[in-house]
Amino acid sequence: MATLNLMLVDDQLLVRAGFKRLLMTYDHIAVVAEASSGEEALNLYKLHQPDIVILEIDIPGMGGIETIKRFLDKYPKAKIIVLTAHEEFIYLKRALAFGALGYLSKKSAHQTLHDAVKTVAQKKRFVEPDLSQKLFLSELDGGIDPLEDLSAREFGVFLQFAKGLSLPQVAERLNLSESTVSTHLYSIKQKLQLGNQSELILLAHRLGLIHTSES
Repeated sequence: MATLNLMLVDDQLLVRAGFKRLLMTYDHIAVVAEASSGEEALNLYKLHQPDIVILEIDIPGMGGIETIKRFLDKYPKAKIIVLTAHEEFIYLKRALAFGALGYLSKKSAHQTLHDAVKTVAQKKRFVEPDLSQKLFLSELDGGIDPLEDLSAREFGVFLQFAKGLSLPQVAERLNLSESTVSTHLYSIKQKLQLGNQSELILLAHRLGLIHTSES
């Protein structure tokens, strides 16, 4: 079997190290690059041309969803697996809609990650069975994504404000100017008919996107 070259994108060094050790136990897998943000990942992709990008959806800078979008706008043949702590169907639905081929939880069994890599390498979609069932049941129950009208960037901004961060803090984390963040926040409020950040936080809690320990 030909060697599969991977890039890991996660802002937590220890997490990257753990999954790198796991993946390198397979003779046909090599981790050729690591990045802590979407911007860094895009730069490294051009240099290393990995077969697969394994991406945490909650990363600093442009954020995971925007990273997926920009990757596939710039490199249409890129194959992306989301490996994340976020299991909510809205994350899953958005990641797949923007072109990710794989989605699985960090709680997955080690074999599941290997299965995902093998499947996505063949340009086939892989969603962890438990999460796939969650998405299916949500759709079956008529689950609607109230954030559907938000762009990838707005979704990322929404998540940061939902954590209770101030405008300057969001601007710093996403590497944007405060005026740009303010413009995005205004658009978010208009689209979601929200009056203030407190209402935004409540909506994120209701959707299960943010938990008490994060806000």
